[in-house]
Amino acid sequence: MLKQTVHTHQAPAAIGPYSQAIRAGNLIFCSGQLPISPQTGQLLTGSIAEQTDQVMQNVRAILTAAGASLNDVVKTTIFLADMNDFAAVNETYGKFFQVDPPARSTVQVARLPKDARVEIEVVAAVK
Repeated sequence: MLKQTVHTHQAPAAIGPYSQAIRAGNLIFCSGQLPISPQTGQLLTGSIAEQTDQVMQNVRAILTAAGASLNDVVKTTIFLADMNDFAAVNETYGKFFQVDPPARSTVQVARLPKDARVEIEVVAAVK
């Protein structure tokens, strides 16, 4: 199986020793994305809805660079610093998956990198 690193300047650079995504055969494993602006490299401090939107924009950019789209996503994992944000995150997230949404897990974690409030990772399957 061929392993290919995916990188784009349209999403934030990795903040550690990992790739934005890895394509292995017909699967794309997108690393967890934070609400970081690719233009400034800064963490967004707006509402949780705005932060979730930025995360999903970052995910979309990485998938595009890998030759995929949000329609190809088969599984997501949402990490929340506070489960009280679930409804607002769910509403924004749902705008990106209006038809045939992927399987999903949502968990509350003790802390996220850069003290972010939300992080989302995805797995996509392409032909």
